[in-house]
Amino acid sequence: MPQRLLVVDDEESITTLISYNLEQSGFQVDTAMEGKKAMEKVKNTAYDLIVLDLMLPEIDGLEVCRQIRQEKMNVPILMLTAKDDEFDKVLGLELGADDYMTKPFSPRELVARVKAILRRVDYAPELKADRQIDKKMVIGHLTIFPENYEVYVKEDPLELTPKEFELLLYLANNKGRVMTRDQLLNAVWNYEFVGDTRIVDVHISHLREKIEPNTKKPVYIKTVRGLGYKFEEPPSA
Repeated sequence: MPQRLLVVDDEESITTLISYNLEQSGFQVDTAMEGKKAMEKVKNTAYDLIVLDLMLPEIDGLEVCRQIRQEKMNVPILMLTAKDDEFDKVLGLELGADDYMTKPFSPRELVARVKAILRRVDYAPELKADRQIDKKMVIGHLTIFPENYEVYVKEDPLELTPKEFELLLYLANNKGRVMTRDQLLNAVWNYEFVGDTRIVDVHISHLREKIEPNTKKPVYIKTVRGLGYKFEEPPSA
């Protein structure tokens, strides 16, 4: 069964262009031209990825993104913006978008970006009833199940976006090593992000809010000034 995507943009020509190219690549595509309609579709259909324009009538893309994450939906979101404004990009990421592209863009690039996100995320994998003990990572009070995209702090499950999970897993797999922002960008996002390492800092901040007992004194994700970040096991769990 083809993966199902939702394209949300209030410009019919852009919606048609994106949909056509995604369908030519084998995806099943639904569309919406306003935020309210997009939310109705998201609540009634399980999508593998959403292409979401920032500027929408009535409910804009940022609010749609916020509502999707408030509903605990972890579907990947690729945000589109006509503004080359750092604030809009960072705010979108802080609200839970996994990636963004600035208009104008080539349809080929957008399709490539969508495929890259879906390959990395392998979104909504089937949960195995016979979860094996050796299929997990335990670091301090964190327990990570890579195959199931699940993370627990003690016994409490965490709600992570697909990108937050990928970043956490990569850091955990490189425990004790200093990772530069560029290394994280290339490894987790898997393409050149035009040197915009701010996306890494935003997601690190999100992870700290969810896994650290005290974000001002992190015990898992340490900042190495002038270099990047290092994931460590707490001295006492």
